[in-house]
Amino acid sequence: MNARLIRTPGLYLVGFMGSGKTTIGAALADELGWGFADLDDDIEAAAGTTISRIFEASGEAEFRRQEHAALVARVRAIQRGRPTVLSLGGGAFTMGDNVALVQDNGISIWLDCAFARIHARIAGHEHRPLARDPEKFEALYHARKACYAKADYRVEVACDDAKVAVAAILDLPVF
Repeated sequence: MNARLIRTPGLYLVGFMGSGKTTIGAALADELGWGFADLDDDIEAAAGTTISRIFEASGEAEFRRQEHAALVARVRAIQRGRPTVLSLGGGAFTMGDNVALVQDNGISIWLDCAFARIHARIAGHEHRPLARDPEKFEALYHARKACYAKADYRVEVACDDAKVAVAAILDLPVF
């Protein structure tokens, strides 16, 4: 990738849970020779517990507060160091402060994956608290699409092969 130049040290992958942000992000970082981080992993490491437990013990509002703090810390680290691909949690880009932080500090890419594919990927995963009620889960998917549309770029995720999405991202005019 030496011939490719990017204008920012941070690429931020946004999209609904199960859209492939972590898998695609890791593959993209590998292709670019960049670092990779998953914001959910940062939150769990800082809290010393799982996201499910944070939701159960403290509620979504407290989780969102911790998520924002983790994003601020990660953005600062990205701006000081090695270029990084960062996978944001599914709700992170629905919060105005997070959107502004990402837009001011890098390039956001919405991984747009059809609900049927997401539902198949998530089915039976109890560790996703917002996916436990199927009707609310689908309503949340549709409600969040307008938030994700604020991303700088949209890449359709139409299959389970991360290489296809990585190739589409590398074709964006930021490289």
